Amino acid sequence: MANKTLKEIIKDGLWANNPALVQVLGLCPLLAVTGTVVNGIGLGLATLLVLVGSNLSVSLIRNFVSDSVRLPAFVMIIASFVTCAELLMQAYTYQLYEILGIFIPLIVTNCAILGRADGFASRNPVLLSVLDGFMMGAGFLAVLIVLGGIRELIGQGTLFSNMDLIFGAGASTWKIQVFDDYANVLFMILPPGAFVGLGFLIALKNGIDGQIRKRQAARDTQPVTTGSKRVRVTGNVS
Repeated sequence: MANKTLKEIIKDGLWANNPALVQVLGLCPLLAVTGTVVNGIGLGLATLLVLVGSNLSVSLIRNFVSDSVRLPAFVMIIASFVTCAELLMQAYTYQLYEILGIFIPLIVTNCAILGRADGFASRNPVLLSVLDGFMMGAGFLAVLIVLGGIRELIGQGTLFSNMDLIFGAGASTWKIQVFDDYANVLFMILPPGAFVGLGFLIALKNGIDGQIRKRQAARDTQPVTTGSKRVRVTGNVS
């Protein structure tokens, strides 16, 4: 994982190694709370905060912690940042904190966070570790928002309902009633609907990746005209 470029770190977090769509980590809170967009944003921001903070701290102490206590130290760091996120939510977004409930403390057990701390932050300098934590958190947040939007739209016929729980009273007008007199689809509101939604997102990503690989293969084998002859190139075309 060492010696990654900034571009590779950004691409990994947002797409190529997305914690939810590729690593398939943190599924318990992801599937449980993404009934609406606002729930996804709340959990995603809390997870992003913990990822950035834990990666920063682990990178700072990486040369001072022995292998025998490495993992317990990392877990303690992660638990400390989860506590900070929990207290911030209690202070500023208490109603949303009540809705998310036990899934905020359960961020401690999110394998994506411990995996980034042990697999990347413990082997890389501070700036790269912070960027990695931010991009992994942003990728996870994006999936939460999209999945929450799909479930809210199909399940309730609305988008961006209860956004005032995060952004204040002014955000109460952000709600979009997409379908009038909509008969709620209970299946999508409940956790089983999250499995269907997440499966759709993973399939969509895999389909896009497959199309990208096909186009790249076609470019690598495209014929190149040299003089009056056509030469088939099987390598990269410069």
